[in-house]
Amino acid sequence: MGRMNMRKNKIGYLGVLGFLGLLGLITQNSGFYGFFGFFGFFGAFGGRGSDERVEKNINRACRNAFIFITITSALSLAYIAAFKAVEIWPLALSLPFIAIIVFALFYIYYDRRGD
Repeated sequence: MGRMNMRKNKIGYLGVLGFLGLLGLITQNSGFYGFFGFFGFFGAFGGRGSDERVEKNINRACRNAFIFITITSALSLAYIAAFKAVEIWPLALSLPFIAIIVFALFYIYYDRRGD
């Protein structure tokens, strides 16, 4: 029997963003160290191919992360505009990174649940 044709999972390439953490060593800015967390995408998705179940779990996790970022961005921007609360801009700008964490957590949940 021939080998199954599996597509390469492109989400594993998010691990490349982990190299931005090296900027923390160069600039002495500890804020860059959070980028080292992206190296986890190499291990989680890098070496594996993709099948229908994995694609389905990725799509579901992406849907949840998209809903999270849409709602939280709208609420935070409305709050900043209504109350002129510019001091929460750093929190608002961190929402995309939080959405990536939401994606990863939901992917793990759907993968372990096994539907």
